[in-house]
Amino acid sequence: MRRGGPSVLGIVLAGGEGKRLMPLTTDRAKPAVTFGGTYRLVDFVLSNLVNADILRICVLTQYKSHSLDRHITTTWRMSSLLGNYVTPVPAQQRLGPRWYLGSADALLQSLNLVHDERPEYVAVFGADHVYRMDPRQMLAQHMESGAGVTVAGIRVPRAESSSFGVITPGSDGQVVERFLEKPADPPGLADDPDSVFASMGNYLFTTKTLIEALQRDAEDESSVHDMGGSILPQLTARGEAYLYDFSQNHVPGETSRDRGYWRDVGTLDAYYDAHMDLIAERPAFNLFNRSWPIYTHSGQLSPARFNAGGMASESIISAGCLIRGQVTRSVLSPGVVVDPGAVVQGAVLHDNVRIGRGAVVRGAVLDKNTEVPPGATIGVNPERDGELYTVSKNGVIALGKGQIVS
Repeated sequence: MRRGGPSVLGIVLAGGEGKRLMPLTTDRAKPAVTFGGTYRLVDFVLSNLVNADILRICVLTQYKSHSLDRHITTTWRMSSLLGNYVTPVPAQQRLGPRWYLGSADALLQSLNLVHDERPEYVAVFGADHVYRMDPRQMLAQHMESGAGVTVAGIRVPRAESSSFGVITPGSDGQVVERFLEKPADPPGLADDPDSVFASMGNYLFTTKTLIEALQRDAEDESSVHDMGGSILPQLTARGEAYLYDFSQNHVPGETSRDRGYWRDVGTLDAYYDAHMDLIAERPAFNLFNRSWPIYTHSGQLSPARFNAGGMASESIISAGCLIRGQVTRSVLSPGVVVDPGAVVQGAVLHDNVRIGRGAVVRGAVLDKNTEVPPGATIGVNPERDGELYTVSKNGVIALGKGQIVS
């Protein structure tokens, strides 16, 4: 935080494998996956922290981290004159020759970062969600309540509870009575039995509480050493965990349509649906909010160009694209080429994808450097697509980086 305010260290947990997002995570960590044309997933959490003046941030990495490390070091350059930084921190094996056993163990092995910075509070945030949030408002509640940890929660349908950590608040709406990690049949909320509070994976700790909780967890041989599976239940049992209702958070420039938007894009279907949220006339998530910008760097490229009768509608077209075919309801990253006669419908195309003359691509996600030959089809013959490519539960077709299309 800025001089005069409370000191907060940001720690972003970016070490997950992202298995459910394969093949997009075959060659990179999930937080490094492209989103919205020019962004990486990690840009959303980093932008939220930086916009809130949390300007000293460590990003803990582990699996396939080269792309993520490079993006952070080349994009997220802060003022060293003021002592600010965003830095990737690889697994260091500080406690012996082992990798991280879980997210809590990742923090335990990185406590040197906390000891060096000596902050009053530590914001521990996840790295792979799409949302806008002002963490200062969460911090204000945390300081006022005297909580050891405050966890951000959002209402989701009870039927989806097995995908999240579920928070049961007490009668005051703040003290957490129970924290269940991905329960099959949790109780609904008192005012809405069909809904539960899902953990967003964003936690604000008083530093002393965090250190002590991690040390207790390290001594517990039965622990899974995970934030949601271990640390939150532990602090809940001690009466130190409080809920922050994300619906109460407001950021400058928000619209009534995108207020409170949050998406966990951990599966291909969720990833695809979140892209479709971007392209409506009144988008469910508005990338054009200049009052609370999402920062990134996409290189020095020429503006997008349309030739030979090429056209695009209800789409996001990034710099460096050349459109000579027809594009509808799609998101195109930099350098995409759509040749004459090609049709792209409801697709997400990453950097430098080329759609050949007369080819058809529908309902698909194509990772960078994929070339679709002239006349080829994707999303036209479901049986053939299922034999050749990854197809999600809801029918989204996904091709990995540089995958050959026949």
